[in-house]
Amino acid sequence: MPRPKPATFDKKKVVAENRRARFDYAIDTTYEAGIALTGTEVKSLRFGEGSIAESYAEVSADGGVWLVNSNIPEFSHGNRFNHEPKRPRKLLLHAREINKLHGAVAREGMTLVPLMIYFNGQGRAKVELALAKGRKAHDKREHIKERDWKKEAGRILRENR
Repeated sequence: MPRPKPATFDKKKVVAENRRARFDYAIDTTYEAGIALTGTEVKSLRFGEGSIAESYAEVSADGGVWLVNSNIPEFSHGNRFNHEPKRPRKLLLHAREINKLHGAVAREGMTLVPLMIYFNGQGRAKVELALAKGRKAHDKREHIKERDWKKEAGRILRENR
């Protein structure tokens, strides 16, 4: 009996991706979170601007989850109501998920890493958030060796067909 595939999120338009996170962290579980944005932030994201390269998420004492250090540049046609580019943004999750994340971060030393910002099928901005553990330098080398070996094994199998 085949193993069921993990649920993937319905991603229509990927705006910002943190590709380095999959190398620097061992990803455990992923969550889809809504993000509270102002109007000019949404317009900026729709134009494909934004970066989450050095951002992270944290669970605050009041029970909210915040996306910190993400950069959504000011909207070019915005006026005096334009947003601040690097402000912390609230992530929208269920209380049960927030409690799970808080426990994992507090007890197990895990980190909340945003993997990508995208628009789903209904046009809402979402963040794919991962619960991850940081990799040490020797773990990264091991990961590179394993990845290269999988590429080589696939190449060998294709040649022997």
